[in-house]
Amino acid sequence: MPPSENRWTKKRKAEEEAAVVPAANVVVQFQSDAGEKAGPQLSVPQDATVKQLNLLLNQLLDNEEKLPYSFFVEEQELASSLGEHLQKNKVSVEAALRIVYQPQAIFRVRPVSRCTASMPGHAEAVLSVNFSPDGRQLASGSGDTTVRFWDLGTQLPAHTCQAHKNWVQCVSWSPDAAMVVSGDQNGVLWLWQPKTGETIGACRGHSKVIMSIAWEPAHMELPCRRFVTASQDSTAKVWDANTRRCLFTLSGHTRPVTCVKWGGDGFIHTSSRDGSIMVWDAKTGARAQTLQGHGHWVNTLALSAEYALRTGPFDHTGTAPSHPAEAKQAALQRYETACGGAPERLVSGSDDFTMFLWEPSVSKKPLQRLTGHMQLINQVQFSPDGRWIVSASFDKSVKLWDGVKGTFITTFRGHVRPVYQVSWSSDSRLVVSGSSDSTLKLWNVHTRKVQCDLPGHADEVFTVDWSPDGASIASGGKDQVLKLWRH
Repeated sequence: MPPSENRWTKKRKAEEEAAVVPAANVVVQFQSDAGEKAGPQLSVPQDATVKQLNLLLNQLLDNEEKLPYSFFVEEQELASSLGEHLQKNKVSVEAALRIVYQPQAIFRVRPVSRCTASMPGHAEAVLSVNFSPDGRQLASGSGDTTVRFWDLGTQLPAHTCQAHKNWVQCVSWSPDAAMVVSGDQNGVLWLWQPKTGETIGACRGHSKVIMSIAWEPAHMELPCRRFVTASQDSTAKVWDANTRRCLFTLSGHTRPVTCVKWGGDGFIHTSSRDGSIMVWDAKTGARAQTLQGHGHWVNTLALSAEYALRTGPFDHTGTAPSHPAEAKQAALQRYETACGGAPERLVSGSDDFTMFLWEPSVSKKPLQRLTGHMQLINQVQFSPDGRWIVSASFDKSVKLWDGVKGTFITTFRGHVRPVYQVSWSSDSRLVVSGSSDSTLKLWNVHTRKVQCDLPGHADEVFTVDWSPDGASIASGGKDQVLKLWRH
C-alpha cells in the first residue's frame, strides 16, 4: 500500500472513532481563589459552556442576584466549552476536575472607539493627565508651566492655573476630590482648588524635580490632608495640605527617588535609582524595611489595591456618601474588598528589564521575579480587582501577568515604538496603552487581542488615564493637545 494512502486511511479511521465517541460527563469541583469549595462534586456534560457554568455556580452559592464569574482550569481561563478546553490543553479527567472561579465586575465599561475632543490650550508638551476620583473632572500638567482643569461636559478648558516657574511634571487628586497638588522641575509643589482653579498655597522643600505624588488613603483620614512626594534630590517628604508644612522627610536613598505609593496598611513605599525599594511607617517616618533585588534603576511601583485607594469613597458611578464618617467607612469597605483578606501586594519595574512581586508586610523576599521584557520597564499597573498586572516597556510591547502569583499570561504586540504608559478600565476587562509611535491601543484581557487602534495624536503620547467611571480616556503628549476618547 502506498504511504500516502496509508496515512489517509489512518486519518479517516481516527475521524470515525472520534465521531462515534459520545460527549461524556466530567466530574468537577468548583473552588474559589482562596481554595474554598462551592458545593459537592458534580457530574457536568463536556459540552457545558461558560454561561451554563455561571448559572450552575450561582445556584450552588445561593446568589439572589446572578453574578458573572470567570473560570480557570489549571490556571488557563475557560473561553470555549469544557470539552474543547480539556482537549486543547490536554487536561486529565481521571480525578475530579478542579474549576477555580473568580467573580467579575457586575458593570461593564464600554470600549472607547473614537476621539470626541481635541483640546488645544497648552503651549508645550502635555506631561501628566489625571481624572478626579469621581471621574467628573480632569486636570493636566504641561511643559508650559500651567495646570489646567477641563470641563468634561463642554470639553473645554475650565481653569488655567499659573504659579509654577518650570515644567509641571505631575498632578495628583486627593481621594476625596477636594484638592489637586502639582509638582514641577524646580521641586516646588502647588495646591489647587479644582472647582475655582484658585491656588491654596505652595509647599517648598525639595531642591530638584518632583517625580511622583501620592495621597494618604481616604479610609485613614477624611477630609484628606496629608500627601507624600518623591524627588530627584534623593528624598521623599510628607506634607500637611492645610498648613503646607513638611511633616517629615524620608531620607535613606542615595540616588533620585522615582516613584512613591501610600499603601492602605499605613506604609509608604518609595523606589529609587539606587536599585532599592524602601518601606516607611506613615505615622512616624521611620524606615520599616528595604526591598533589594533589582540590578538597576527602579522606575515604577504599583499596589494591588491602588484603584480603591485612588477612588476613595467613590464607587464606579462616581457617587459617594455625603457625610464624612460614612464616606470614610465606604472607603474602608472598598479597600478591604480590594484586598480580599490578603496582604497588600506591590509590583516594581526596573531598568534591568525585570519586575518583582512583593508582599512587603509579610516578607522582604519577593514572591516572584517577572522576566520577559527585552528593554527597560516604564510603568506597571495592577487591575482594579487586583487580579492582573500590566507592564509597559521600551521593547514596544505591553505584557499581562497574573497579579497574585506573578506568572506570565500574554504579550500584547502592535506598537512600533516604546510604550510609555498604560491604564485600566474600572471593570478590569480592558487596558489602554500610549506610545512614542503617536497612537493609543485598546487591549481586551479576555480575548488577549487588540480591541481597537486609536490614532490621532501628531507626536509621541506621554500620558494616558482612564476615568474611574469608565466613560472617557484622556491622553496627552508632545503635540501639546489633550484628547478625550469615548465610546
